[in-house]
Amino acid sequence: MKTWLLLLQGGGKGAYEADRKLAENLRMHLGEEMEVVYPQMPDEDRPDYRAWRDRVAGILMSRGGRAIWAGHSLGASFLLKYLSEEEPPTPPAGVFLIAPPYWGAEGWEVEEYRLCEGSERKLTGYRPIVFYHSRDDKIVPCSHLALYAGKLPHAHTREFMDRGHQFTGNLSEVADDIRLLVLEEQRGSARPI
Repeated sequence: MKTWLLLLQGGGKGAYEADRKLAENLRMHLGEEMEVVYPQMPDEDRPDYRAWRDRVAGILMSRGGRAIWAGHSLGASFLLKYLSEEEPPTPPAGVFLIAPPYWGAEGWEVEEYRLCEGSERKLTGYRPIVFYHSRDDKIVPCSHLALYAGKLPHAHTREFMDRGHQFTGNLSEVADDIRLLVLEEQRGSARPI
């Protein structure tokens, strides 16, 4: 069975439509090589972790096979929380996180979204984990990237200068990293990016 990509949207009113451009951009860059599954999450304007967790679990169970996980903003931080608290039916082939907020940082104290104590131990088992953030992000400060790097030193970070929170709709570097991961797995030489 072919590897497929799960892309999780951000949160907030209109986030699904706003992030649709990111999904379309990944589809364009990945082409026929990989199916991009982009589900609309429940109550995007008032996201509830349990409802999103259950939706993701349902998708993973119904689709089966090996998936690469990607998320934008709140969706990215939700995927990390899911991996740190749940046992996915199949471990992700890779985890690619675009502009995730670090819950617990000053001004971002939302207990429901926060990673549990000791989550870094469990997350160490998932590789690769790659973070992408832009210095000019006006929604989620780029300082959150450093917080994740400190908590998850095995993760890779990619910092950009002028992509904003929506990455100007261009996820070509994310697609390149995903293609490289799939190619290395096919060759039997998969290793962290």
